[in-house]
Amino acid sequence: SHFVWQDLDPVGFLWDFKDRIYHVDCKDAKRQVGNGRNGRLGSHLAWADPRRGWDFVSTGHGDVPWEASFRMLNTIGYDGPISVEWEDAGMDRLVGAPEALEFVRRLAFDAPSASFDAAFSTKD
Repeated sequence: SHFVWQDLDPVGFLWDFKDRIYHVDCKDAKRQVGNGRNGRLGSHLAWADPRRGWDFVSTGHGDVPWEASFRMLNTIGYDGPISVEWEDAGMDRLVGAPEALEFVRRLAFDAPSASFDAAFSTKD
């Protein structure tokens, strides 16, 4: 989430720091900039204030590229813990937290056991 509002690439970070990742925390953020009214530095405003430049939202409802992130985790061989950190001032937590957990569980798919090209091999 923090990468998103700072315009950093979370997927590139996973690749660049693959040997130093020991825990993945799933938290989402939504940018609300580029409309000529909200700036990134408007974070002094209360959470869920429409004038903020960004806000935390329930995982899966923001701008984090989740599928690409989980695919990269498979690519780098990550098999450590994954948690959901839930924050969303505009959604009831009893609805949002279970929904976020289910969203992450759907994306936490296993890496393939063989290369894609192996299925087309002509060698027996």
